[in-house]
Amino acid sequence: MFLKYLLDEAARDGTAYMLAGLVATAILVRAAAREERRRLLGMMGLLALHLALLPVAALVRTMDGSSYRDVRLLCLIFGALSVVGMASTVLFAVLLPRLRLLTPRILRDVITAAASVVAVFSLASRLGLNLSGILATSAILTAVIGLSLQDTLGNIVGGLALQLDNSIRVGDWVKIGEVSGKVTEIRWRYTALETRNWETLILPNSAVIKQQVMVLGRRQGQPLQWRRWVYFNVDFRYQPSDVIQIVEQALQGEPIRNVATTPTPSCILMDLHESYGRYAVRYWLTDLVADDPTDSIVRTRVFFALKRAGIPLSIPAHAVFLTEDSTERKAQKTQLDLGRRMEALAKVYLFDGMSADERTRLASSLHYAPFTKGETLTRQGAEGHWLYMISVGEVGVHVAVEGGLEREVARLNAGSFFGEMSLMTGERRTATVLASTDVECYRLDKAAFEEIIRRRPEMAGEVAEILARRKVQLASVKENLDAEAQARRLAAARSDLAGRIRDFFGLNEGGRSAAG
Repeated sequence: MFLKYLLDEAARDGTAYMLAGLVATAILVRAAAREERRRLLGMMGLLALHLALLPVAALVRTMDGSSYRDVRLLCLIFGALSVVGMASTVLFAVLLPRLRLLTPRILRDVITAAASVVAVFSLASRLGLNLSGILATSAILTAVIGLSLQDTLGNIVGGLALQLDNSIRVGDWVKIGEVSGKVTEIRWRYTALETRNWETLILPNSAVIKQQVMVLGRRQGQPLQWRRWVYFNVDFRYQPSDVIQIVEQALQGEPIRNVATTPTPSCILMDLHESYGRYAVRYWLTDLVADDPTDSIVRTRVFFALKRAGIPLSIPAHAVFLTEDSTERKAQKTQLDLGRRMEALAKVYLFDGMSADERTRLASSLHYAPFTKGETLTRQGAEGHWLYMISVGEVGVHVAVEGGLEREVARLNAGSFFGEMSLMTGERRTATVLASTDVECYRLDKAAFEEIIRRRPEMAGEVAEILARRKVQLASVKENLDAEAQARRLAAARSDLAGRIRDFFGLNEGGRSAAG
C-alpha cells in the first residue's frame, strides 16, 4: 500500500517532470550561464526537500493521518519553488541575454518572488486551505512591518528604482557628495562604490535616490571620457599667447596615454593675480581610474615645455633670495656650463676641423633643450634647421612604414647627435625622434653656425668633405662598393653637398665664392 501511495504522490505532483526540468536547466546553465551555478544548487536543494517529503506524505496517507494535507502542501510548495527557480533561470539567464535583453538583478528577484508567492497561494487554494483569515491577518501584519521597517523598505524600493530607470549602472564612475568611485553593485539594500583608494563605500539606496549623483565621463552619443583640469602659474613677464602656444604644442605633439585626441587638450588663461597669471590645461581622460597619474604626466609635459622655452613657473612675489652672487661665483658657473657645452660639441665629428676659438664661440651659442619621456624631439618630414647633441638620457629613432605606422630603427644615448643634414643643408627630417627617457640636449641652430661659417667660408668645403665621406662609407657597406666606385661617389657627394651648404647659408650671394 505504501509503495502504491508513493508512486501515486509522485505521479500527481509531476516529480518526474521536475527532475527532467532540473537536468535540462543544469545543461543550459553549464553551456550558457555558468555564473548561475549557485542558484542551481538552491533549486536542487528545494527539489531534494520535495523528494524527501514524498515518502512522508505517502506514509501519513497510509496511516490515514489528519496531517496529510499539511505534509502534501509542504511537499508541493518545495517542488513549486524549485520549478519557479528553474523557469526564472532559463528566462533571465539564458533566453533574454541571447536576445540581448539584460534585466536588472532586482527586477528578476522581484518577479521570481512574486511568482513564488502566487504559486504558494494557488497550491493552498487547490488543497482547500481557507486564506481569508491569513489575508486579513497579513494586512495588519504588513502595516506593522511597514512602519517598523520603513528605512529598509525605502532602501529596497530605492534599489529597484535605480535599476529600473537605468540612471546608474554597474561600472559607472559617480560622485556622490564628496566621494567618487566606481559602482560595483546595486543590491536590495545598498549601492557599493569602490574608490581609487581601494576603499568600498556602502551607501543605502534611499540615501542615493534622495541626493544629487554626478555620473562621471558619460555623455549621450559620446565615448567614455572625463574632462580634467591641471593648473600652473607663470610670471607676468611672459606673454599669455606665448605660454598657451608652447603648452598646447607640447600636449598635442605626441599622444599621451589615457588622454583623448578629440577634443584636443587645450590651455587657457584662467585668472590674473598680483604677480602672475594662473593657467589651466584642459584634457579629456579616457581611463577614469588613472586620474592622478595622467595629471602628473601632463604637468611634467608642461614643466619641460616651459623650461625649453626659458619660461620658469612663477615664484611668489614675497620670496627673498639671499644667495650672494659674486663675480667669482658667476664666472665659476659660466665656466662650468661652458665646459659641459664644449664636451658635447667635441663629440660631433663635423666640427673636428674647427679652431679652439671657433669651438668656444659655437659652444656659447648652444641652446639648452630638455625633453620629458614620450615627447617628440623632431618629426619626420618637418623643417628644422638645427642639430641636437644628447648629454643625458636616451631617444628612439622611428621611421614611417607602409600603412601609416612607425617602426623604431635605432636608439641614441648620451654623447650621440642627430640632425646634421638639416643644420647644414636645410633638408627635411628623415626620421621621428622620441624621448625614451627624460632627456637633456644642447641644440645648435642655423643662426649660430652661420656666424662662424660666414667668417670662414672654406668651412663649407670641409664640412661637405666630412658628410660626403660618412655618406659614402654607409653606401659602401650596404652596396659593397670597390675603391674606384667609392672615389666617384665621394667626388659627386662632396660637390653636391658643398653646393647645397653654400646655397643654404647664402655664401654665394654678391659674387662671393667659397673654396671647396
